[in-house]
Amino acid sequence: MKALFVGLGSIGQRHLRNLQHIRPDIEIGAVRSTRSVPVLSATNQVISGAELKSHYGIREFDSLEKGLAFGPDLVFVTNPTSLHAGVSLQAVRAGAFVFVEKPLSHTWDEIENLVKAEKQFGSKKIAVGYHFRFLPVLKMIRSMLLEGKIGNLTGVQVINGEYMPGWHPYEDYRNSYASRSDLGGGALVTQIHDFDNILWLFGKPKSVYAVGGKLSFLEIDVEDSVQSLFAYPAANGTLPVSVTLDYLQWPPVKQMTITGDNGKIVCDLNTFNTTVSDISNSKTETRSFPKLQRNDLFL
Repeated sequence: MKALFVGLGSIGQRHLRNLQHIRPDIEIGAVRSTRSVPVLSATNQVISGAELKSHYGIREFDSLEKGLAFGPDLVFVTNPTSLHAGVSLQAVRAGAFVFVEKPLSHTWDEIENLVKAEKQFGSKKIAVGYHFRFLPVLKMIRSMLLEGKIGNLTGVQVINGEYMPGWHPYEDYRNSYASRSDLGGGALVTQIHDFDNILWLFGKPKSVYAVGGKLSFLEIDVEDSVQSLFAYPAANGTLPVSVTLDYLQWPPVKQMTITGDNGKIVCDLNTFNTTVSDISNSKTETRSFPKLQRNDLFL
């Protein structure tokens, strides 16, 4: 089996390490253009003196065409967001299965062609990296909601805030794909996991409204702060689901609060600790996942 990586930044290297852990016999190639990213450890620390090609034992290609000629069974699309759809389309047309990092794209351009190309094969060829769907605590919450554990839902608040200059200490945040419009950056698409979580837990809303923009001192040309409101039909009116995204909070905050008329669920998505309150018996239960590591979700 052969795999091709298109982009070997921090997330690309994480997937590469995990793939070699799962399938040590797999032959791996990589399309590399800038060749400026250092070798990173599992905790995103630079491994001094290491070189990507020899460290991972991979073959390198200087163009996508040469990489696809390598004959990969699987292509990992882990380059900047603005390039996801175009690379995925070429990979699917070449007959490969595709794992594309979130988001699928930052615009609708090429998406229709990508969907058509996948359908031509008669089977699902593309997977998008929404790994939070594998998070045990979110799977637990989803089960609780399906069971109606906290009664009729009355409100949902989601917050995802973290300080962008601290994301990758090895690079200038101003050069990050997340900070540049030409690379498909911005809080709305870079922090899109939270939107996927909402859709997975509650389905499609009847309407969405958002406000925000580039409001801080950060030297970027994309939005750094956004407040979104999802409206869902409910038995007695409209269920409000709010999502706050920003590039500015320190310490980082990743939290989901779901309120019902018979209780409340509060989940910290940094620590995975969750409290479940039951109004009917005035009890609050805390659930934790001490053995769970972030990389487990990717594996």
